[in-house]
Amino acid sequence: MNRLLEKLQQKKILISDGAWGTMLQSRGLIPGDCPEEWNISHPDDVRFIAEKYIAAGSDIVLTNTFGGSLFKLSNFNFETRVYEFNRAGAQISRAAAGEDKIVFSSVGPSGKFLEPLGDVSQEQMMNNFHDQMKGLVDGGVDAILIETMADTGEAACAVKAAKAVCNLPVLVTFTFEKGKMGYRTMMGVSVEQAVATMTKAGADMLGTNCGNGIEQVVEIIEEMRLHTNKYLVAHPNAGLPKLVDSKTVFDQTPAEMAKHVQRLIDAGANIIGGCCGTTPAHITAIAKQIHL
Repeated sequence: MNRLLEKLQQKKILISDGAWGTMLQSRGLIPGDCPEEWNISHPDDVRFIAEKYIAAGSDIVLTNTFGGSLFKLSNFNFETRVYEFNRAGAQISRAAAGEDKIVFSSVGPSGKFLEPLGDVSQEQMMNNFHDQMKGLVDGGVDAILIETMADTGEAACAVKAAKAVCNLPVLVTFTFEKGKMGYRTMMGVSVEQAVATMTKAGADMLGTNCGNGIEQVVEIIEEMRLHTNKYLVAHPNAGLPKLVDSKTVFDQTPAEMAKHVQRLIDAGANIIGGCCGTTPAHITAIAKQIHL
C-alpha cells in the first residue's frame, strides 16, 4: 500500500506544511526570480524550509515546484530544465522527510487557458505537465498534489499527465471565492462541479487551498463532504488578505488559526496544513490541536 494511504489509515488526520514562498524570500529569494531554480543553486536553503516544517509537526511536506511546469519555466527561459528542477525539488524534500514522513509534489496552474478561451489544446496542456510529473516521481514523491486550480479542464489535464507517469495517489485542490452564488473559482466552477469533474477525471483525493482563511475553508470542506467520501485536503491562508502599505499581508496568528482546527476536522478534512501567510509556528499550533 502507498505510504500516504497507510498513514491516513493509521492517524486519520495528517498535518501538512505551510507557505513556501515567504519562507524562500526569508532565505534571500528576490521577488520575480525563479523559485524552482533554487533547487539547483540553493538546495540547502530549500531543504531548511522542509526541515523547519517537519520540526514544527508536519506529517507531510511539499516540494519547491509550484511553478515548475513547462509554460511557467518558459517565462524564465528554463524550458529545457523542467525535469531537472522538479526532480531536484523532490529529492530535497525526500531527503528532509526521510522514510517516515510524506512528500507531496506541488504542481500549480500553468498560467495559460485552454481552447476556446485560450490557445492551448488539451494535448499541449498535458504535455506542459508531463516532464514536471516525471521529474517529481523520479525524485521520490509519495503523491502528486495539483493545487490552486480554477479551471476543471486544466486540472483534468494535469490529472491525466500524472496518471500517465505513475500509480501514485493524485490530489487536486481548488481555490474558491465566495459570492452571491456561493463559492466559485475564478472560472465560475462551483464546489459541487469541481468534485464531480475531478472524480470523473480520476483524482484520488480532493480539497481546497489558498484564497480563503480557515473559517471560509471550513465552509468549503463542509460542502465538498456533501458530495464525496474521498479524503479531503484543507490548506487555508492565515486569514483573508489585507493590503497594508501597498503590500498583501496575512495577519491571522497561529493561536487564532488553531481555534478553528476542530471545526475543520468536524467538517470532514483529513489533511490539514496551510497556504499563504502560514509559517512553522502556525503548523505547530495546528499540530497541538490535532494531538489534544
